[in-house]
Amino acid sequence: MSGEIKRFGIGARMSEGVSCNGIIWLAGQVGKPGDSVADQTRTCLAEVDRILAEAGTDKTRILSAQIWMADMADFAEMNSVWDAWVPQGHTPARATGEAKLATPDYRVEVIVTAALK
Repeated sequence: MSGEIKRFGIGARMSEGVSCNGIIWLAGQVGKPGDSVADQTRTCLAEVDRILAEAGTDKTRILSAQIWMADMADFAEMNSVWDAWVPQGHTPARATGEAKLATPDYRVEVIVTAALK
Protein backbone atom coordinates (compact mmCIF):
# COMPACT_ATOMS: atom_id res chain seq x y z
CA MET A 1 0.00 0.00 0.00
CA SER A 2 1.46 3.35 -1.03
CA GLY A 3 2.00 5.77 1.81
CA GLU A 4 2.00 3.10 4.52
CA ILE A 5 3.95 4.29 7.56
CA LYS A 6 6.01 1.75 9.51
CA ARG A 7 7.75 2.55 12.79
CA PHE A 8 10.80 0.83 14.28
CA GLY A 9 11.82 0.83 17.93
CA ILE A 10 8.69 2.63 19.07
CA GLY A 11 9.13 4.41 22.38
CA ALA A 12 7.01 6.70 24.52
CA ARG A 13 8.69 9.84 23.14
CA MET A 14 9.97 8.79 19.70
CA SER A 15 10.63 5.93 17.34
CA GLU A 16 14.15 4.85 16.35
CA GLY A 17 13.09 5.00 12.72
CA VAL A 18 10.04 5.69 10.53
CA SER A 19 9.60 4.54 6.93
CA CYS A 20 7.16 5.60 4.24
CA ASN A 21 7.19 5.41 0.43
CA GLY A 22 10.55 3.60 0.25
CA ILE A 23 12.45 5.94 2.60
CA ILE A 24 13.45 5.50 6.24
CA TRP A 25 14.29 8.37 8.58
CA LEU A 26 16.31 7.52 11.68
CA ALA A 27 16.23 9.38 14.97
CA GLY A 28 19.53 10.76 16.15
CA GLN A 29 21.85 8.05 17.44
CA VAL A 30 24.25 8.74 20.29
CA GLY A 31 26.97 6.76 22.02
CA LYS A 32 27.63 5.97 25.65
CA PRO A 33 28.01 9.18 27.69
CA GLY A 34 31.60 9.70 28.76
CA ASP A 35 33.15 7.54 26.00
CA SER A 36 35.69 9.04 23.63
CA VAL A 37 34.48 10.71 20.43
CA ALA A 38 35.74 7.70 18.43
CA ASP A 39 33.91 5.20 20.65
CA GLN A 40 30.71 7.26 20.64
CA THR A 41 30.90 7.46 16.84
CA ARG A 42 31.38 3.68 16.59
CA THR A 43 28.34 3.15 18.82
CA CYS A 44 26.22 5.60 16.79
CA LEU A 45 27.13 3.88 13.53
CA ALA A 46 26.52 0.40 14.96
CA GLU A 47 23.02 1.56 15.95
CA VAL A 48 22.46 2.95 12.45
CA ASP A 49 23.48 -0.45 11.03
CA ARG A 50 21.14 -2.26 13.44
CA ILE A 51 18.08 -0.11 12.71
CA LEU A 52 18.65 -0.18 8.95
CA ALA A 53 18.96 -3.99 9.07
CA GLU A 54 15.71 -4.21 11.04
CA ALA A 55 14.05 -2.19 8.27
CA GLY A 56 15.53 -4.51 5.62
CA THR A 57 18.14 -2.12 4.22
CA ASP A 58 21.77 -1.19 4.86
CA LYS A 59 24.32 1.62 4.87
CA THR A 60 24.90 1.39 1.10
CA ARG A 61 21.40 2.89 0.77
CA ILE A 62 21.96 5.96 2.98
CA LEU A 63 20.89 9.08 1.13
CA SER A 64 21.95 11.72 3.63
CA ALA A 65 23.59 12.04 7.02
CA GLN A 66 23.65 14.83 9.56
CA ILE A 67 26.32 14.68 12.21
CA TRP A 68 26.17 16.95 15.23
CA MET A 69 29.26 17.36 17.36
CA ALA A 70 29.63 19.01 20.75
CA ASP A 71 33.00 20.39 19.64
CA MET A 72 34.25 20.67 16.05
CA ALA A 73 37.79 20.26 17.42
CA ASP A 74 36.88 16.52 17.46
CA PHE A 75 36.01 16.49 13.72
CA ALA A 76 39.10 14.51 12.64
CA GLU A 77 38.58 11.88 15.36
CA MET A 78 34.95 11.37 14.31
CA ASN A 79 35.91 11.30 10.62
CA SER A 80 38.51 8.57 11.21
CA VAL A 81 35.71 6.27 12.38
CA TRP A 82 33.21 7.46 9.74
CA ASP A 83 35.71 6.96 6.89
CA ALA A 84 36.38 3.35 7.97
CA TRP A 85 32.62 2.65 8.22
CA VAL A 86 31.07 4.32 5.16
CA PRO A 87 31.20 2.14 2.03
CA GLN A 88 33.32 3.74 -0.68
CA GLY A 89 31.24 4.40 -3.76
CA HIS A 90 28.14 4.73 -1.54
CA THR A 91 29.00 7.88 0.41
CA PRO A 92 25.84 9.88 1.20
CA ALA A 93 25.28 13.60 1.12
CA ARG A 94 26.47 14.75 4.54
CA ALA A 95 26.52 17.79 6.78
CA THR A 96 28.41 18.16 10.04
CA GLY A 97 27.89 20.92 12.56
CA GLU A 98 28.52 21.89 16.14
CA ALA A 99 25.64 22.00 18.63
CA LYS A 100 24.83 21.53 22.28
CA LEU A 101 23.66 17.92 22.55
CA ALA A 102 21.20 16.45 25.06
CA THR A 103 23.85 16.21 27.78
CA PRO A 104 27.46 17.46 27.93
CA ASP A 105 28.61 13.82 28.00
CA TYR A 106 27.34 13.24 24.45
CA ARG A 107 29.99 14.27 21.94
CA VAL A 108 28.45 13.00 18.66
CA GLU A 109 24.94 12.46 17.28
CA VAL A 110 24.30 10.85 13.89
CA ILE A 111 21.03 11.18 11.95
CA VAL A 112 20.49 9.38 8.62
CA THR A 113 17.89 9.03 5.92
CA ALA A 114 18.07 5.95 3.70
CA ALA A 115 16.27 4.24 0.86
CA LEU A 116 14.65 0.89 1.56
CA LYS A 117 15.48 -2.12 -0.62
